[in-house]
Amino acid sequence: MSGSSDELVISFGEMLIDFVPDTSGVSLAESLGFLKAPGGAPANVACAIAKLGGNAAFIGKVGEDEFGRMLANILKNNGVNTDGVLFDKEARTALAFVTLRKDGEREFMFYRNPSADMLLTESELKMDLIKKAKIFHYGSISLITEPCRSAHMAAMKAAREAGALLSYDPNVRLPLWPSAEAARSGIKSIWLEADFIKVSDDEVEFLTQKDAQNEDVIMSLWHDKLKLLLITDGEKGCRYVTKNFKGKVSGFAVKTIDTTGAGDAFVGALLTAVARDASIFDNEAKLKEALTFSNACGAICTTQKGAIPALPTVEDAKKLISSSNAN
Repeated sequence: MSGSSDELVISFGEMLIDFVPDTSGVSLAESLGFLKAPGGAPANVACAIAKLGGNAAFIGKVGEDEFGRMLANILKNNGVNTDGVLFDKEARTALAFVTLRKDGEREFMFYRNPSADMLLTESELKMDLIKKAKIFHYGSISLITEPCRSAHMAAMKAAREAGALLSYDPNVRLPLWPSAEAARSGIKSIWLEADFIKVSDDEVEFLTQKDAQNEDVIMSLWHDKLKLLLITDGEKGCRYVTKNFKGKVSGFAVKTIDTTGAGDAFVGALLTAVARDASIFDNEAKLKEALTFSNACGAICTTQKGAIPALPTVEDAKKLISSSNAN
């Protein structure tokens, strides 16, 4: 089941392998074994959309190695269009070793010096595919180094000129940036381009260096081109701001094992809804319904290890919502 071509959501950026310890709550040094899990936020979002029956494509570069081929196959098996996936003969697919703390939160150690995703060039972009996007979604990791940064900027410009909505989830990964200051300015360098931005409460604190619970702090991130600003508050749910209204939607209580990919499941669910009906930005009831569904998708994703294997179906999300309503 896939959405029609006019609902195409393209995710741009990195896809990598996460090595997740087979035991939670231990350091990387203490961990005896690691499970290999496909990752990379933009790729997770593409898989989330496809699993919910939406129309998703991924654009990015992996190594021409066994891991890179494995990742391309995972996208295909999840129903994601891989016409924009490239293989680099020189560089390897990026790896991340992820520590799961006892509370399910994560710490990262990356192997990418340089990895294939960083070497995507503007001339390799499939512009005909990019121009078909109804929504063009990206993060900030692709902004860190050249040539990928220039490819990112060119892809964004082509998508916007072709009439796409631009969707931005910065996904702050501090160890990948030269410094915290570089991360802040790099992430903010494209802030004003986006139609839609999703940030976590932690990311709000990082970007503003102020309290994410303060409404003035949230509004300092707003700009006039935005149609929707979303702040995710973990299990508490999310807050939304549009041109005409703002509010919050509660989350769902589940047994959290691993928060990896929860934000991506949330974003994928929301972008699936927006791709089907862009009037959602102007209709608070519709938006709240979509955000409740997105919260459910994010919550379900935390109940098992890894991002892509834990992504929910529409039925999974509906089941969680109706069981919560019953209580």
